[in-house]
Amino acid sequence: MTSRREQILDIAADLFAHRGFHGVSVAELGAACGISGPALYKHFPSKDAVLAEMLVSISERLLAEGTSRVQAASDARSAVEALVEWHIEFALMHRALIVVQDRDWSSLPETARERVRSLQREYVDVWADQLRRVHRGLRTDRARAMAHAAFGLLNSTPHSGLIPDSQMHDLLRGMALGALLPPDRDPIGSKA
Repeated sequence: MTSRREQILDIAADLFAHRGFHGVSVAELGAACGISGPALYKHFPSKDAVLAEMLVSISERLLAEGTSRVQAASDARSAVEALVEWHIEFALMHRALIVVQDRDWSSLPETARERVRSLQREYVDVWADQLRRVHRGLRTDRARAMAHAAFGLLNSTPHSGLIPDSQMHDLLRGMALGALLPPDRDPIGSKA
């Protein structure tokens, strides 16, 4: 069951994505949640706190779930596949959060911005560690760059989701894994 705070965060994400953080007043946010603007303060001390919790909590969730899926994987290749799958699920379900993160990043209070940066670096490193295991000899900076490039692709859903989600899922998965993983075997079949 979704808590009232989670409902407020979901509604705020949609509003902020459509109108921008500064384009939504506390009164408008409260009204969209079915409460008065001042009643919103029972749940969050400020509109800034709503944005901070929204982006910090999703960064925590990305990292926790990504780490969990890696730990459950049988090998590095399976771990990369699991990370791609998780990020696609996130990107298809949370398009509004992607827009808010991109557009309203500078509106985050400094402490929240630092927390999100730290969590995002950890998440990138989860990906980079597995990519380095898959691609022996791959430098850390290159593995991180590969992870960031994959995020760019997968986080394109607010703009690229022009086909049904199930088809978008398959398209993103194929493109991401094609870019991140070496082929399973020699495509020519190099038997002597």
